[in-house]
Amino acid sequence: MSTVPMTVNADHAEWRLPSKGTVGMLSLILAESAIFAIFVVAYIYYIGKSLSGPTPRQVLDVPIFNSICLLSSSLTIHFALDALRKGSTRAFTLWWAATLALGTEFLVGTGREWYRLIYESGLTIHTNLFGTTYYSLVGLHAFHVTAGLVGLAIVLVIALTSKIKQEHTERCEVFSLYWHFVDVVWVVVFTVVYIVGR
Repeated sequence: MSTVPMTVNADHAEWRLPSKGTVGMLSLILAESAIFAIFVVAYIYYIGKSLSGPTPRQVLDVPIFNSICLLSSSLTIHFALDALRKGSTRAFTLWWAATLALGTEFLVGTGREWYRLIYESGLTIHTNLFGTTYYSLVGLHAFHVTAGLVGLAIVLVIALTSKIKQEHTERCEVFSLYWHFVDVVWVVVFTVVYIVGR
């Protein structure tokens, strides 16, 4: 029995299976997307159905600065990974720290917004349907940002102890998928809550 050698066209890269980490993260993202879809649909369904105030138009300010910070963090994590691919662990650490700082600013901004809504506007999760759906949807996103910040902080500590090397790029890329997911979800939440829902 003769075997035919396999040739690969130089114009096409050989396909290989994605890593277990990538498959696992994409599976998590798919599951979390389904959860977010349920919360988004619920928010949209209940828009304008509150029997009492306050209404979104009365109390919500569009969080432009917070949104810019969070969306910018997708760029900084990309730059961090690019630096690590090139072997520059110092640049990786700086860009990764910038990502953590931008994500933290977003979360602090969300906390400030909630403080204002609760103590100045009287909007709690029990106030009306708007309060219930708002805190549920935005709170779910804030929880995911918090989980992401914990992951970012752990990687940053490891990087600061000089234990992150170029060969760890793929693992950091897997985590970055989660952070990009958090950013993409914010675009949806921002659109539904602060544009459509107002």
